[in-house]
Amino acid sequence: MEAEIIALENKIIEMLKTIYDPEIPVDIFELGLIYEVRIDDEKNVAIEMTLTSPNCPVAESLPKEVEEKVASVESVKSAAVNIVFDPPWDKDMMSEEAKLELGFL
Repeated sequence: MEAEIIALENKIIEMLKTIYDPEIPVDIFELGLIYEVRIDDEKNVAIEMTLTSPNCPVAESLPKEVEEKVASVESVKSAAVNIVFDPPWDKDMMSEEAKLELGFL
């Protein structure tokens, strides 16, 4: 069961890497906007994520897109996104790849 959950989590992360913040040419996973992905025994997925700012222009549409795309992953029963601003996002949360892409390295 554990291996199955890990494989599913990897598929979910791959899907998250196809979703981009429209203002930044880096996917939301590499940007560090995804804080946690939890998968229960029934394969319901709960995602805790943040936005680059509380006034982000995609505050309405981005969480919905994340829910829809994660829910479309094979084996996922449902997906729910919880937006949090604690801890607040900053550029240190980005992966090395994202920092390089945006010229921070």
